[in-house]
Amino acid sequence: MFVPELLAPAGSMESLKAAIAGGADAVYMGGLKFGARAYAENPDEEGICDAIDLAHLHGVKLYMTVNTLMKERELENELLPFLERPYRAGVDAVLVQDLGVLSVIKKHFPALPVHISTQMTVASSCGAWIVKRMGAERLVLPRELSLPEIIKIKEATEIEVETFIHGALCYCYSGQCLMSSMIGGRSGNRGRCAQPCRLPYRKDGNRKAEYYLNLKDICSLRLLPELAAAGIASLKIEGRMKSPSYTLGTTAVYRKYLDLLRNGGHYEVDPEDVRFLLALFDRGGYSAGYYHTHNGPEMISREEKPAKRIVDEALLNRYFRQFPSEPSDINIKGTLKVIPGKCATIKMTGCGHEITVNGPVIQEAVSRPMTADEIRKRMMKTGGSGFAFSELEVVTEGAPFIPVGELNRFRRDAIEAIRKEILDAYRRIS
Repeated sequence: MFVPELLAPAGSMESLKAAIAGGADAVYMGGLKFGARAYAENPDEEGICDAIDLAHLHGVKLYMTVNTLMKERELENELLPFLERPYRAGVDAVLVQDLGVLSVIKKHFPALPVHISTQMTVASSCGAWIVKRMGAERLVLPRELSLPEIIKIKEATEIEVETFIHGALCYCYSGQCLMSSMIGGRSGNRGRCAQPCRLPYRKDGNRKAEYYLNLKDICSLRLLPELAAAGIASLKIEGRMKSPSYTLGTTAVYRKYLDLLRNGGHYEVDPEDVRFLLALFDRGGYSAGYYHTHNGPEMISREEKPAKRIVDEALLNRYFRQFPSEPSDINIKGTLKVIPGKCATIKMTGCGHEITVNGPVIQEAVSRPMTADEIRKRMMKTGGSGFAFSELEVVTEGAPFIPVGELNRFRRDAIEAIRKEILDAYRRIS
């Protein structure tokens, strides 16, 4: 069965690592400018390139958010320099809201895939055709569309579509709210929404304030088979402003159920998994969003928020003990030849790449030659590099000797060489 991409939020480097550890197929992340979450811990220019590399080393795609409306001077003077390094590093796509941004990117970076942000509010087949003809490869549809509407757009245009499956719902169409800008001077269209819809309000003559605009979060665990059957390309978890533990927990739970779909097992959602997600973050319960519901009061949480939310710590701890806290090391295999009078050579394979690295000339031992086991133990000490040998064959002849310092340096050089080989496949030179 077709299983969509699982797309997780990364509001920081720690959240990126959490998303990878949780099993995300792709992440979306912003830089210091032009992202719709200006108050996330967005990395600088070097940091976003490091994030792209980390994702790629683990076979995960990284989509960069460039999804605010831009001023003319930004479009003319700042956008292209801002994108240059991530483009060269191999960023997998950018998300845009502004049609001008779409045009500029396709003109100057034609090889860079562009995804249309939900904030552009393309909610019809006509709109989808327009952005597709302008060069967009994917359309992130508004949360407010029903599943039949989503299917109609996809079938009419054959554009790749992405939808939200978990996290916050805006009271209005995403990106079209002016409330934050009018009340607090912080524009959601510039990535600075103050979330006034989450505040209590009073009706005329009513002393008690209620949360009339506070929508519950969406949870789509029970809908995943339908969404997959509809051919939706990517399923998106909201939450770049949330913690790494939230990213890890939500990603891992959705990964569990998407894998269940892939393996063809009996599909049934465990209520404990939903309880865990609510323990991670709760706005008064969940709704299934707009996939099958036009709207209704059951989607709103009007109750007063408690001064301190009671969290089931035992439940959280039980789940987090099951999840890896960091991305696992990348497995590599190697064959090392250590022969006196010749350069040490190691052939390494990893992530579909193969490389041979030459090292120092091996000496003839004067007294005690090094054994294959001794050499293997030294070469296996890859801690902190992000790589680990799953297999390492050591071939020796005669009485080899190599100083420990040189062997360690050779190991580091070999690891760096396979790392470069993997990442060079993603680099763009034009």
